[in-house]
Amino acid sequence: MGGGQERPKVLLVDDQAVNLQALHQVFQADCQVFAATSGVQALQLASAHLPDLVLLDVVMPDLDGYQVCAQLKANPLTAHIPVIFVTGNRDEESEAKGLDAGAVDFISKPINARIVRARARTQILLKRQSDLLRQWVYVDGLTGVANRRRFDELSRIEWDRTQRRRAPLSLALVDVDWFKAYNDHLGHQAGDDCLQALGDALASGARRAGDLLARYGGEEFVLLLPDTPLEGAVALSEQLRATVEARALPHPGSPMGRVTISVGVACRDADAPLPSLEALLQAADTRLYAAKREGRNRVAALALPH
Repeated sequence: MGGGQERPKVLLVDDQAVNLQALHQVFQADCQVFAATSGVQALQLASAHLPDLVLLDVVMPDLDGYQVCAQLKANPLTAHIPVIFVTGNRDEESEAKGLDAGAVDFISKPINARIVRARARTQILLKRQSDLLRQWVYVDGLTGVANRRRFDELSRIEWDRTQRRRAPLSLALVDVDWFKAYNDHLGHQAGDDCLQALGDALASGARRAGDLLARYGGEEFVLLLPDTPLEGAVALSEQLRATVEARALPHPGSPMGRVTISVGVACRDADAPLPSLEALLQAADTRLYAAKREGRNRVAALALPH
C-alpha cells in the first residue's frame, strides 16, 4: 500500500473488539496499525503517532465519532489526517454530519475488505501528496532548511504544548558575524553560497527529533528546542558555533579571517512564570546582541527570571 515508502500508519477506532479485529486483518500486512477502543484513547494515539489515516466508528460510549473527528481537525498536529467513518448508519443526515465534522469518506458495516483497502489507499496517497506540498511551502528556497512561516506556526504549537506540560522550551537565534562585509567583499552570490553552507552546517548538528532549524530572515537562523533546558540549548549552540568555525569558510571582511556565528539563547524553564512567546524571542535576541558586543563568535545565554 505504501508503494515502496515507509509503511503507512493507520489508526483504527471502535469500541467493539470484533470490529477492530476485522479491520486489523485488512491492514496488518501493509500498514503499521494502532487500535483504540474509545474516543479519548483515539485522540491520545493520534497525537502520539500522527497516523496517515483514521478509521473511526461513530457510536462510542465516551466521545462519539463526530466529536473525535471534530477534535482531530481542531488540533494543528492532527488536522491534516484524513478520517473515514466506519459505521452502520447509512442515512444522509448521518453522512452530512460526518462530512461537516471533517471526515473524507464513509464505509458501511459490515465491511468489505477490498472496498476498505481501496478507499484507504486513495486517502493515504492523497495525504502523502498533500504532506509533500506542505513541506515545499515550509522550506526556505535558498538554504533548504525550514522557513520563517514554518517556525512561526510550529513555535506556537510547541509553546502551547510545553506550557500545558510545564516543560522547558529553549530558543537560539543565530547570526552570521560581519555578513554585510562578506557581501561587500565577495558579492551577493557568494553571500548566498555562504548561507547555503551555513544551513548545511547547522542542520548537521540539529538532528534531534522535535527540534526545528529555520531561516529567520536575512543572515539569521533560529533553533526551536522543545523539552530542552538552558544547559542543553547552550551546549548544542556551542557545538554549532564550533562546527561553523571548523569549516573555515574564508571571510576577507572579518578580523577572524573566516566565517563565524554569534548565538543568543533563552529558555522558558518549567518553574519560571509563563511569559509570551514574544518575550522568549526578545530574550534570545537580547542575548544575541550581547554576544555581538562581547566580541562575536560566541554563545550568550539567558534564563528567564523565576
